[in-house]
Amino acid sequence: MILGVHPLIALGVLASTAATDAVYVLFNAAVSGRRRVWAANWSAIWYLLSAFAVISYTQNAVYVVFAATGSWLGAFVSMTWLRRQHSQDPQTRHNPP
Repeated sequence: MILGVHPLIALGVLASTAATDAVYVLFNAAVSGRRRVWAANWSAIWYLLSAFAVISYTQNAVYVVFAATGSWLGAFVSMTWLRRQHSQDPQTRHNPP
């Protein structure tokens, strides 16, 4: 273990923060879309996922690096997914009078 970092815990922190950030992006999309039930669902999932990461990296500050990396990955992947979803939506045609 380098600097007291357990590889499985580091991977868990990275994965949980990636998932947490992805859910946060989806939560914000639901709020922007004024979808109350989905916003509430994503909010609950967001808090559940963040618990593992917070508990893990408060015991060893080095895990913050893995948390930040996971957060970046989660936001990037979820924004890519949302962009694809948006581009697949049927485009409405503008017909001026």
